[in-house]
Amino acid sequence: MSKRKHSAIVFDLGQVLIPFDYNIFIKAVNKHKEGLGEEFVRKYNQNYHIHRDFERGKISEKDFIAQMLDWLEHKVTAEQFVKYWSSIFSLNEDVISLLPKLKNNYKLYLLSNTNSIHQKHGYQHYDFLKIFDKLFLSHEVGFVKPEEGIYRAVEKYSKLPSEEHIFIDDIEEYVEAAKKLGWDGIQFIGYENLVWEFSKRGILV
Repeated sequence: MSKRKHSAIVFDLGQVLIPFDYNIFIKAVNKHKEGLGEEFVRKYNQNYHIHRDFERGKISEKDFIAQMLDWLEHKVTAEQFVKYWSSIFSLNEDVISLLPKLKNNYKLYLLSNTNSIHQKHGYQHYDFLKIFDKLFLSHEVGFVKPEEGIYRAVEKYSKLPSEEHIFIDDIEEYVEAAKKLGWDGIQFIGYENLVWEFSKRGILV
């Protein structure tokens, strides 16, 4: 593979740096009423546009939580919902360990479809986030992947040519959207594959 110049490495957050498991949320909710967690997820998925609009910052936390509590039949409080909904994350230590090494030679950016509740209560306290030069969070940018606007927000900040960005995301659609704009991209399937993909490109880790 011919080497292209990479100046900015852009990471997705969920399932790349911080795996998440909604079964944790479901189990917590089911303690309040058997089967309520599964029923909530069914309604949530049927109304996924609400999730997306919350990620775009188009819906307030108050209104979002009110809708969630309706679907939860008011069996849990707002505080319990926020706690349960934000307890789904863990750390991918292997991938996180690459960040300080990459930081030596590249600009590092985070690009995530996320929301203000998960940010404040789920992952904001993680120290590794400080390694990034800038966080691009969908609810702050006003766009979600795979919309062009969220990738362009990175370019506007980095002031680098499109082709000097490389994006790592577990969702192929989001990687392909970046490639259509001239970025390089890697679909994340695991640590070892990521290191291999980096090494193919001459990105030292």
